Amino acid sequence: MKITVIGAGYVGLVSAACFSDFGYEVTCVDRDPRKLALLESGKIPIYEQGLEPIVAANRAAGRLVFTDRLKDAVAQADVVLIAVGTPTREGEDAADLSFVYAAGEEIAKAMQGFTVIVTKSTVPVGTAAKLREIMSRARPDGDFEVASNPEFMREGSAVEDFLRPDRVVVGVGSERAEKVMSQLYRPLTAKNVPLLVTSCEAAEIIKYAANTFLATRIAFVNQLADLCEKVGADIEDVARGMGLDKRIGLQFLSPGPGFGGSCFPKDTRALVHTARQQGHPFSIVENVIAANEQRKVALADRIQQAVGGTLAGKRIALLGIAFKAETDDIRDAAALTVIPELQRRGASVAAFDPVAMDNGRQSLDAVQWCADAYSAAIGADAAVILTEWNVFRGLDLKRMARDMRQPVLVDFRNLFPIADAKASGMAYHSIGRPSVVPKGGQKADVIPFKSGAV
Repeated sequence: MKITVIGAGYVGLVSAACFSDFGYEVTCVDRDPRKLALLESGKIPIYEQGLEPIVAANRAAGRLVFTDRLKDAVAQADVVLIAVGTPTREGEDAADLSFVYAAGEEIAKAMQGFTVIVTKSTVPVGTAAKLREIMSRARPDGDFEVASNPEFMREGSAVEDFLRPDRVVVGVGSERAEKVMSQLYRPLTAKNVPLLVTSCEAAEIIKYAANTFLATRIAFVNQLADLCEKVGADIEDVARGMGLDKRIGLQFLSPGPGFGGSCFPKDTRALVHTARQQGHPFSIVENVIAANEQRKVALADRIQQAVGGTLAGKRIALLGIAFKAETDDIRDAAALTVIPELQRRGASVAAFDPVAMDNGRQSLDAVQWCADAYSAAIGADAAVILTEWNVFRGLDLKRMARDMRQPVLVDFRNLFPIADAKASGMAYHSIGRPSVVPKGGQKADVIPFKSGAV
């Protein structure tokens, strides 16, 4: 089986690499000369654990090829996966499908013999049907089928998620397409990975529904954490008490600065748009989106409260700008809202992230980029943890406190046990837990944290 992947972005590159690791011949097509040059030189344009050695091994074996020649790549393919971007349309909630449809038209003109065209990009319901129409107009005599195969890869663990998934979802409209897609995923189903075969419409909805449900859990636990602060409960106890119920589970019950990245913000908005188009407002999801946006803005209020009520003239050390750990992705990250808001209120910002600072430099202005967390904290009135990088879990809080103008730590990821924070002598504020505030240089006391706007 020969596979062509259109798009060497996050989804396309991981998919191409992993399919080649199954032993298939894979050609990955991209029109970005800079990206292709990086890949040809053995470098990976995204930060993703485990991806570089898989790409290197399969390029060396001749199973993985990168090119900008779509026509040649499609002509020899049995399966063509479309993995191009589907960003939110500017000024709207809808997904921009122009890249998907343009790719489909080019594929239609280039394919030779029976070919299965697969939407791997995240696309709204009805995309497969529309793509089939566009390709049929471009190539009336074309022998092809369209399938939907949503990805469920998490940034930071995408290779593991592809090679050891919970399930594979395939939407098809014919037995011919089902047979090819079953063969494509035989390396996984042979290891007892469930293959769920549905209609294209169901497969398209499944992707959005899964991400939206997880986003809803995040928004729920964040608001629950705020309630815990007001009533004196510890959110970690509450979340564990909930999560041990097998019907609920423990995943996605950690409070934080709100969801971001390339999927949850875009997919929740796209699902809301689809529901509105169908005359079926999805009010739960609309409220989740609003709550998440309010969450990010309110982070600046928490920081302002922690440093004494004003940010004018204050220096803030921002630790972590990626939307989550193990990725350099800053799309819709809390840092993109928090940093400009801190600056607007008169604060200066020094920041450190283990891998995302290059992306940060392109999106954020007037930030001092530092070599490590301790450098960022020098002279700071507060250190703020926004991303749950493991390197932050082992910070020497006493060392950090010695170099700060005010020894204040605002931990939006609850990385430290309350007892450790208390022993450090720092004022410590986290999410949904009591705050630790030293009094007069004496041993720190634990007091409830009063959440809310300043």
